[in-house]
Amino acid sequence: MRHVFLGIGLMVAALLVATGTNVAADKKEEAKKEVTLKGKITCSKCDLGTAAQCDTVIVVNDAKSKKDVIYYFDAKSHGKYHDDICTGSKKGTVVGVVTEANKKRVIAVKKVTYE
Repeated sequence: MRHVFLGIGLMVAALLVATGTNVAADKKEEAKKEVTLKGKITCSKCDLGTAAQCDTVIVVNDAKSKKDVIYYFDAKSHGKYHDDICTGSKKGTVVGVVTEANKKRVIAVKKVTYE
């Protein structure tokens, strides 16, 4: 009888581990979802005055909170697109994957289009 309960216990434990693994995998997939952001693409230092060094950012107006949200381009994207906007901001669309680093929203840019 003990062996039956032990076997059932092990099966339940295995199912719980498998379910937890699937939930974690789903959250990772969800975190890597591609997004499209529309707003003002600009420099955080030269235009916004919020940084000590130049950073390429997109400022998006959040409809729910009615506040501006700043998304920082990742290092690779910053180098690629900064010359376009350092001397003047441009309205545009950015497509990429958003993550959070150092309490900032960072976007790994796949595509930028200016209006």
